[in-house]
Amino acid sequence: MTRFLLALVLLVSAASAHAAVRIKDIADIKGLRENQIVGYGLVIGLNGTGDTLRNAPFTEQSLQSMLENMGINVRNETTSTNNPPRPTTLRTRNVAAVMVTADLAPSIGAGERMDVTVSSLGDATSLLGGTLVMTSLRAADGAVYAVAQGAITVAGYSVGGQAQNVSQGTPTAGRIPNGALVEREVQGSLHEMEFLVLELKNPDFVTATRILDAINRYAGGRYRAQIAFERDYRTIVLSKPRNIGPVRFLAEIGELTVEPDTPARVVINERTGTVVIGRDVRISTVAVTHGNLTVRVTELPVVSQPAPFSRGQTVVVPQTVVEANEAGSQVAILSGVDLQRLVRGLNQIGLKPSGIIAILQAIKTAGALQADVIVQ
Repeated sequence: MTRFLLALVLLVSAASAHAAVRIKDIADIKGLRENQIVGYGLVIGLNGTGDTLRNAPFTEQSLQSMLENMGINVRNETTSTNNPPRPTTLRTRNVAAVMVTADLAPSIGAGERMDVTVSSLGDATSLLGGTLVMTSLRAADGAVYAVAQGAITVAGYSVGGQAQNVSQGTPTAGRIPNGALVEREVQGSLHEMEFLVLELKNPDFVTATRILDAINRYAGGRYRAQIAFERDYRTIVLSKPRNIGPVRFLAEIGELTVEPDTPARVVINERTGTVVIGRDVRISTVAVTHGNLTVRVTELPVVSQPAPFSRGQTVVVPQTVVEANEAGSQVAILSGVDLQRLVRGLNQIGLKPSGIIAILQAIKTAGALQADVIVQ
């Protein structure tokens, strides 16, 4: 494990030492983004794996409303004029209430199709074999942008009986490939924008400066003009040349390569034991020792049986065994000139991920870790 960790760090560091990436991979065009749309609908055709209408009253109400909109009477007729008709109590396990979600791309037009995700709301056990009934998908402004309908594709399954149940994946969620028909386009066009604005995905002063220099260097030879200027460390504004369309212009700019700068950062996930150390992380010279203390407490109850005819009672006597073991620890001198030496020094102590997390947090507290520590 130690050799694998060191080899992985060496590989990643060597590959990223002079990594040049395209501008379009590290920056987005302001105004051209995906919009989330959502809708509520019903899935029918389930093989007894749908919602229990008694436990999911919203499913029953939705089913009644859908049938009534189709002209099907689901209300009991009463002879008394004082009592209004009451809804019929439905009994079915072939229907499930679901939420339908999708991401509306900025370049998609009316009449095109896109994928949607279907997720159960009630106590349905599986959506396998179900069909989504026509569902309107709305954005945050309340307008309908797409309509979804079709057979659901589910990757997981769930089968079982009264005593045992076997499941794999998540059978209560699935997708409908090309299941939504776009009815309305998102407003906005590149031709309507006076300026084109690039927004960095990971804002940084050095990266923004390198992008600015790369664009102006290219534009100086291509258009004989300086077309880019920085608004802040996250935003770069571009002036559109007159003799070229915005699509071709952005295509040319997006293919330019720069070397992004990354901040010195250590990301720690204590739940999974994952530690990610950035390339520029430095540690001042510090001595580290880490000991592992293991305490094991075992309960061994003993039954005390009285002698025959002694009028005693049988009782359970608790017996506790406590064992403590402290493994020997080593002292290592860490001087993080680069990432390889840092990881080599941590591996020298023979630590597990949990121990590395504790040491990095202690070094940060001591003021020797020259990086930001993010704990997730």
